[in-house]
Amino acid sequence: MPEQNISLTNAEWNLMECLWDTSPRTGREATEYLQEHVGWNRSTTLTMLRRMTEKGFIRCEEKNGIKTYAPLVRREDAVKKETDDFLNRVYKGSVSLMMSAITKKQELTKDEIAELYAILREAEGGKK
Repeated sequence: MPEQNISLTNAEWNLMECLWDTSPRTGREATEYLQEHVGWNRSTTLTMLRRMTEKGFIRCEEKNGIKTYAPLVRREDAVKKETDDFLNRVYKGSVSLMMSAITKKQELTKDEIAELYAILREAEGGKK
């Protein structure tokens, strides 16, 4: 699925996390997972599975009367789109403004700071 078409609601994220965690899953397995993790009932889960299949976010295959579901969207693509949308909406596309807000709100560990430096060095190297 093209990256620009990925726009998931909070409920859709819950379902996708279920399928990204383990797939394929049967409807029963998805129902049990979502009951345990977010408190959904069977009807809610089955409705979401149907809707997400219709939207093209997941695929449904039926064999011997048992439906199994698997994601058609990679987690990495959904995360990138969500991050881009958030960055543009909240910080007007400014990564430095976002990082400033994050570091003022919570103290970073030395390991986190080192990891950020490594990411910046990698980004700088890619710009040559």
